[in-house]
Amino acid sequence: MSILTVEHLYHGFGDRAIFEDVSFRLLKGEHIGLIGANGEGKSTFMNTITGKLQPDDGKIEWSKNVRVGYLDQHAALEPGMTIEDVLKSAFVYLFDLEARMNAICDQLGTAAEDDMAAMLEELGVIQETLDSHDFFNIDSKVEEVAQAFGFMDFGLDRKVTDLSGGQRTKVLLAKLLLEKPDILLLDEPTNYLDEEHIVWLKRYLTEYENAFILISHDIPFLNSVINIVYHMENRKLNRFVGDYDHFREVYAVQQAQLEAAYKRQQQEISELKDFVNRNKARVATRNMAMSRQKKLDKMELIELNPEKPKPEFNFKTGRAPSRTIFSTQDLVIGYDEPLSRPLNLLMENGQKIALIGANGIGKTTLLKSILGLIEPLSGSVELGNYLMIGYFEQEVAADNSTTCIEEIWKEFPTLNQAEVRAALAKCGLTTKHIESQVRVLSGGEQAKVRLCKLINKETNILLLDEPTNHLDQDAKDELKRALREYKDSVLLICHEPEFYLDVVSEVWDCSQWTTKIL
Repeated sequence: MSILTVEHLYHGFGDRAIFEDVSFRLLKGEHIGLIGANGEGKSTFMNTITGKLQPDDGKIEWSKNVRVGYLDQHAALEPGMTIEDVLKSAFVYLFDLEARMNAICDQLGTAAEDDMAAMLEELGVIQETLDSHDFFNIDSKVEEVAQAFGFMDFGLDRKVTDLSGGQRTKVLLAKLLLEKPDILLLDEPTNYLDEEHIVWLKRYLTEYENAFILISHDIPFLNSVINIVYHMENRKLNRFVGDYDHFREVYAVQQAQLEAAYKRQQQEISELKDFVNRNKARVATRNMAMSRQKKLDKMELIELNPEKPKPEFNFKTGRAPSRTIFSTQDLVIGYDEPLSRPLNLLMENGQKIALIGANGIGKTTLLKSILGLIEPLSGSVELGNYLMIGYFEQEVAADNSTTCIEEIWKEFPTLNQAEVRAALAKCGLTTKHIESQVRVLSGGEQAKVRLCKLINKETNILLLDEPTNHLDQDAKDELKRALREYKDSVLLICHEPEFYLDVVSEVWDCSQWTTKIL
């Protein structure tokens, strides 16, 4: 049974086509991985099928009475809301039914006899719906899920604006769990999640009985939860049965077959053209030449997919720093309350260190305290001499209306336009992306713009906060290579062991220092 049917879908931004003549079916129980390079249109496709964006043409048809739960990679939580407010909003439709029930009860005393039967019937349906959804035990349901996600450690009355990116993602996931939708649409759900909750989500999706569509660049995660792949490339969407690894094998064979067929056809075209050119002027062979020309005219040309620009990340190194990069003395990090016990840390030149641990325990706060962006609650940080710091921030403003070119120019005003374009192109961005505003780019493309700034300045210490979030596999592989070849120091926050274990020589587990209950 088809839950979602998409036929002949077209969509674009300005003169940039995102997808053309795309058709898609979601069947009951399918666990779909929607994959493709950064900027291919995966999130746009999700926003289109959920009605957030209107297609230029085509048909989108959901089965009747299907409830869809959508976790958007750019999902925002309303300022002022508490964790409890967000979790209870999962039941907003039930609260609406309760309000309708109360309104009917208020009207029963004055209702006309003709209306009474219909009102009582509606009241019975509402009561049955509320009972079947265990409406009157909502508080205990919320508390149970909050306990599972660790929200009780800092209280359900905590404002969502005070949470880290990972904590906000967990709140949205918990809300989806409470909603129990018929279909899950998840756009990069593992971004900002710590390893513990990635394992939890993996288990949950593996056991999930209904259908879901998942966008993710986390290959081990994808392989463990999906059974169908839809590959978005060059404005088309193609279906493959199996996990991501199986898709790669089949895709490689298809590409090899396509290239072989293309070469054979080009050889045939060359031979036909040569025959036509040599024989069209001779009376004796003119008919044969005309026949070959007709064959050429009717030939359906095989086209190879245009080669995608591959990113190149080569960090520029500056002068040698002092032996000590930074040291801390009884450093206590935090905001209103401590996030760590007193820390006495030392990082020396040449060290490459990963900071790991659950969300909300202070990894980002530690980076910002080292940089002097946040005042410590007590203790001190002493930086070494001659440091040239490169900082990749986890979260940036979502409403950046400057173009990519302007963004790089602000950082490097001495470069001319050709040099700026070349720098962005080296990071895997096409001309269309380069001329676009940063805010309309995908999360991966925005990350590449920020990496472009970083690799074009001289550094001798890199502080990187979740740099792999949103990046496609090619970009991750290239970033890993660049960091391994970087001769100076790296302090890296990352939740992907398959990435950081190939880069660093030392791991600092922040859960050993935190004051948070884990």
